[in-house]
Amino acid sequence: MKSHLLAAAFFLSVAVPALTAQAPALDGEPYIHDPSTIAFSDGKFFTFGTGGGGLMSEDGWTWHPGAVRPGGGAAPDVIHIGDRYYLAYGSTGGGLAGGHAGTIHVMWTKTLDPKSPEFKFNDDSVVASSDGVEDCDAIDPSLMLDPTTGRLWLTYGTYFGYIRLVELDPKTGKRVAGNQPINVAIDMEASDLIYRDGWHYLLGTHGTCCDGPNSTYNIRVGRSRKVTGPYLDNMGIDMLKGGGKLVVAASGRFVGPGHFGRLDLGDGVEKFSCHYEADLDRSGRSVLDIRPLLWKDGWPVGGDNFAGGTYEIQSERSGFALELAVDFVRMDRGGRGGRGAPAGPVTPIPAQELAQVSPNWPAGNIDIRLGDFMFRPHQKWTITPVANAGGYPGSPYFKIAITGTDRTLAATADGEVVALPGFNGSPEQLWRIDQLTDGTYRIMPKSMPNSKEPMALTAVGSSTPTLARFDPKSDKARWNFKRP
Repeated sequence: MKSHLLAAAFFLSVAVPALTAQAPALDGEPYIHDPSTIAFSDGKFFTFGTGGGGLMSEDGWTWHPGAVRPGGGAAPDVIHIGDRYYLAYGSTGGGLAGGHAGTIHVMWTKTLDPKSPEFKFNDDSVVASSDGVEDCDAIDPSLMLDPTTGRLWLTYGTYFGYIRLVELDPKTGKRVAGNQPINVAIDMEASDLIYRDGWHYLLGTHGTCCDGPNSTYNIRVGRSRKVTGPYLDNMGIDMLKGGGKLVVAASGRFVGPGHFGRLDLGDGVEKFSCHYEADLDRSGRSVLDIRPLLWKDGWPVGGDNFAGGTYEIQSERSGFALELAVDFVRMDRGGRGGRGAPAGPVTPIPAQELAQVSPNWPAGNIDIRLGDFMFRPHQKWTITPVANAGGYPGSPYFKIAITGTDRTLAATADGEVVALPGFNGSPEQLWRIDQLTDGTYRIMPKSMPNSKEPMALTAVGSSTPTLARFDPKSDKARWNFKRP
């Protein structure tokens, strides 16, 4: 459930097939259930879960226990407004000891960092409730500040009845006096509201939870021009009648995605957090993940984190491929090729091998350029995650090297890119790869020597790559990864 614009202090898609084997979920100890939207506070990332407490991270990739919240209960959410972080959570309800009689609480603090002297939760107050008989269960709250009006909204509810919407005061977090709940959906839980391009989107988790690898959780969505609905899916079915377009479901070794939370990192990079009911590679435990959020025809689509592999790196601007600036070595035709039927037997021409061309390459640094892709060795890049090098929301940093060699892509002090003879793990050799909302990718060095500005790999012409500030309105710094 959960959704909000992440602080711009952290610098820093269309559905497309997964490029690689599925990337692992987050590093460290990302064990959590019903995570809140990830929030950025005092230079760290935080999320909270059912039962109290939560996780924190220095970089958005490696997570550990450490977030603190009072109140216990279930399925919290958090939002940053002004100098306050509002945290909502459900007390009882959910068919537990209290049955379906539940209450939603909201409290606030000026920081989420438990080590800060300003860390203190204040004004715990009830903003919604259910009596256990009515067609609603007051649990699973989610907060959204409408960017068009400045009004604060809270959704709540489970499969036991309706998903409901109430308005809160953004200055206090308390319920607006006299505000009555509005029914907006059924047959879902862990709801979330987000806004984009004139539409309000209501996301909710369908299916069954809390059964490990047998859980059927999946995330679906409807949209409306008005925050109060009606919310219709892509087929025009009202979410009050069970509608909902699929956003993300189980895949690979991850079962039961639920509790959506949007992270807008700016410059065309959107991601979302969720938990999996079971990560089969982590003893089937519930874990946190952060994945790319793509957009296709006005609808959100769950993307896949980059996992590595061997690729052509193709410029969206020109369609040319990133390559070493080395002399082109012709393939031996051997009397074959040409037009018409062959005079003799049909035989395959072997692909050009690295050993046939690399002896002619310079021993030191090699410049980088763009050229027509011809599946040659100087155009094939093997991309691998680098262990213990840190990361960014959802992913580790990567090494990008010519396949079969240790010639590694690196940023230079003058804002260019070269291939170094070897890899030493320095920041200018570590690369961040973010999938953009249209499905293309942004490629950025962890840092550039003598520069504190974030730079992106950019095609300034049809044949010239360089490093420059990312322009989300241009194709110059958008790239595709294709199997050679």
